[in-house]
Amino acid sequence: MNDSNQKISDKLDILIKLTALNIIKDIDYSEQVKLLSSIGLQPKDIAELLGKTSNSVRVTLSRIRKRKNTNKKA
Repeated sequence: MNDSNQKISDKLDILIKLTALNIIKDIDYSEQVKLLSSIGLQPKDIAELLGKTSNSVRVTLSRIRKRKNTNKKA
């Protein structure tokens, strides 16, 4: 990737992160993680946005999936 394309990519990353933060500002942590994951962000990126560790985000995603599977069985 040349320098110009890298600069554009970096700016787009910043815009995506700012937009994501604006969307999730008024919801709880678990819902924030769920929403950010649903739009395609990786746990590392979600952790960076929310000021958490990527492990914390992975655990939260695992709990969300577990709750979803439990609700399907009921």
